[in-house]
Amino acid sequence: MLIGIDPVLGPDLLAMLRAMGHGDEIAIVDANYPAVADARRLVRMDGIDAPRIVRAILSVMPLDDFVEDSAFRPAAQNDVDRIEPVMVDLQDAVTAHAPQVRLKPLVGKPFYDRVRSAFGVVASGEARLYGNIILRKGVIRPTGA
Repeated sequence: MLIGIDPVLGPDLLAMLRAMGHGDEIAIVDANYPAVADARRLVRMDGIDAPRIVRAILSVMPLDDFVEDSAFRPAAQNDVDRIEPVMVDLQDAVTAHAPQVRLKPLVGKPFYDRVRSAFGVVASGEARLYGNIILRKGVIRPTGA
């Protein structure tokens, strides 16, 4: 345990987040996602739902504000307008830390390609379908900047 650090953030995930640089992306994927096959670096967090993991990550990692989009979700059944309940929960988790950020839907292959190229993947215990999100790391500004 550490003071001020969400206990969901274990040593492997903290190390991954610390190693990421500005513009690197981390994917949090649901329990059905082929994470082992697609991850360059993998942290397993079985039993913890995706929105909980997103809240923990965003408690220590800013989203990129140098680009138009810094958080992405899959388009359920290739429909960018379809919003699954898990996506509402993921948006709420993002909004709690970055109120201006909206999840950008990505259809099919572009979403999977982006997960494959992510710095790291977190395999969650999220049981709901389409419970996937990609977050792009922002900069840590100097104190007083």
